[in-house]
Amino acid sequence: MQSRRDAGRVTPGFTLIELMVALAVIALLLSIVAPRYFGGVSRAEEAVLKENLYLMRNALDKYYADAGHYPDALEDLVTRRYLRSIPLDPITQSGATWVVLPPADPQKGAVFDVKSGAQGAGRDGKPYEQW
Repeated sequence: MQSRRDAGRVTPGFTLIELMVALAVIALLLSIVAPRYFGGVSRAEEAVLKENLYLMRNALDKYYADAGHYPDALEDLVTRRYLRSIPLDPITQSGATWVVLPPADPQKGAVFDVKSGAQGAGRDGKPYEQW
């Protein structure tokens, strides 16, 4: 830290070079940490998506085993207490973007499987809509 003399007073302060070096060190640390942080967030979102798909598919299988047919809507899983609520799609941050697939036999209900309605692909290159 340098000091300057102004009319007989000594005022402590940083020089421009010291501030530039400090900012360069901070920028270097951010450039190392930021990609790891955002990579961790995307890994977490994909893990939550896989878990939510597993939970809903498991609830659909249990519903079918109990009722003998698939539900007419995802909300039926909540009303019959197979799920507490329809989980959010972590990629789209919405519970309304799930894509429901009907069974081959329309007499067996309307929701056979569920997939993500998110655009894009996961880190493995597989599109979210194929998970």
